[in-house]
Amino acid sequence: MPHAEIKYSADMSLDTQAMMGLIETTVANHDSGAGAVKSRAYRVEDFQSTHVLITLTLLPKAHRDAAFMNALLADLTAGLKALVDQPCAFSLELAFNGPYYHTDYLQGAAT
Repeated sequence: MPHAEIKYSADMSLDTQAMMGLIETTVANHDSGAGAVKSRAYRVEDFQSTHVLITLTLLPKAHRDAAFMNALLADLTAGLKALVDQPCAFSLELAFNGPYYHTDYLQGAAT
C-alpha cells in the first residue's frame, strides 16, 4: 500500500483532499494492484519560503521499473500542479520503501 505525504506552508490554501484523491486515482491508473494510498497532509506553520512538498513511497516491485516510475511521476506532476493555484515552490518525490520496511493492519486490543 503506497503512502503519500503533502507538506505545505501555512500561507497556502490547498484542497488537500482533492490532491490525495488525485494521487490515489493516478496510482491506480498506473498500477491497479497497488491498493489504497494512505495519505496525510501537514500544514506547516514555521517555514521560510512558500512551498509544497509531496512524497509518495511504494513497495519495490519488478514492474515498477524506471519507465513505470517516470510515467507515474509525469502524470502526478501534471495533475497535482493543476490543483495548486498560487505561486510557490513545488516538489514531488517518488521513492521506494527500504528493505526493512514492515506494514500490518492492526485490529486493536483483544478483549
